[in-house]
Amino acid sequence: MYSFSPKLRLYSIIFIVLGLVLFGAGYFMNHGMDDARIEHMMEAAHASGNHAPTNSSQMVGPQDHAAHLEHAKHQIHNQPLAAIHTVSVFLFALSCCALFFYCIQNAAHAGWSIIILRVMEAIASFIPYAGALVVILMILNVTHTGHIFHWMDPELTTPGDKNFDPILFEKKKFLNIPFYVFRTLFYVIGASFFVWKLKSLSKKVDETKSRKVYASYYSWSIGYIAFFGFCSAAWAWDWLMSIDPHWYSTMYIWYAMVSAWASALAVIILISVYLKKTGVLPQFNDNHLHDLGVFLFALSMLWTYTFFAQFMLYWYANVPEEVNYFFGRFQYYKSVFFIILILNFLLPLSVMVSSSIKRNYKVVSIMAVIVICGQWLVYFNMVMPGTIGPFWKTPEVFLLNAGSILFGAGSFVLVVLTTLSKLQLIPVGNPFLKESKIYEYPF
Repeated sequence: MYSFSPKLRLYSIIFIVLGLVLFGAGYFMNHGMDDARIEHMMEAAHASGNHAPTNSSQMVGPQDHAAHLEHAKHQIHNQPLAAIHTVSVFLFALSCCALFFYCIQNAAHAGWSIIILRVMEAIASFIPYAGALVVILMILNVTHTGHIFHWMDPELTTPGDKNFDPILFEKKKFLNIPFYVFRTLFYVIGASFFVWKLKSLSKKVDETKSRKVYASYYSWSIGYIAFFGFCSAAWAWDWLMSIDPHWYSTMYIWYAMVSAWASALAVIILISVYLKKTGVLPQFNDNHLHDLGVFLFALSMLWTYTFFAQFMLYWYANVPEEVNYFFGRFQYYKSVFFIILILNFLLPLSVMVSSSIKRNYKVVSIMAVIVICGQWLVYFNMVMPGTIGPFWKTPEVFLLNAGSILFGAGSFVLVVLTTLSKLQLIPVGNPFLKESKIYEYPF
């Protein structure tokens, strides 16, 4: 039985408090900006003579100085919501992907992973908490307290208005506030229900060791896979892609999902190694670590494929009107692009090819931390250019993102490890437990 260390609990609470303090400082600094400073930031952003739009909303409506200043105000005051939106969607997707991987193991009757099923259950337990944050942000956006999703502005879909946007008008059947609210609640409530149901059935399997209960557990795992298959695509459209609603990509949903899945594998590795080192999960050995390392390496390479293919398709298919999405990011977020490639592609490719390296606890743990940081940057790059534009190299943005990350990380550790301390680490009722204990990678 795992016991949550008081020291680690204290650290997680300190992270939460420090995150709130930093976020609060960034929030008040952000809302203390006057028009003079915003105009100065506009001049600095365009000092090189480049005026590439970072969001499709910049290409409709009046194009005079007053209109650009108004748009810049919206972008700058989006900074607090954008920072917490990035972290909350990232953690929600990560937790859902951990449950997805968990259900894949059950559906495949995989034996090797049984002793770490409780780790996956604990990570998935964060779904309702991250989902609650997403719902709060949804409320702020639909009440027009925030401007992350500019398609929510009724002027853009009102024929005859000076800001009328015919493209958004055509997408109004999907991108409208009531349907968006319904979908968001469906994703959050649905995923929260599945994690509760699967955890209760898993516990019941241990208590009864009944084949009938295990068959139900198996069926619900299949059900979540189907749910996740649809919803992971749809929430990528709603929470990430609709930030830039003029743009579309057939690769985007895979890009966003694989990013979160790689992060989930990295978190599973870190918690499993932590439990091993504390002595409460001695059954976890080099063979299990090796297989988790294989998945982490494979998902990093799959992410690289989607990263490249998404951009390459626009060039190959000659779709110039869609290049705006990339152009604004290359122009203003070039450094982020290079860091993302190094952390998520070059380092995993350089370090994790060898089978022997995947058995090294220290190296694999370090790579897991690197992948989590790199994939958070992926979500940062999906959210920030379309919400705050070129205005990201400021103290306010640093404080807001640092605060959001610390708050999210502290909350995640507190919830996951508290849940883990209430679970029986070894699922004794699972019929494949013996196979997991004696599992040995053959090569």
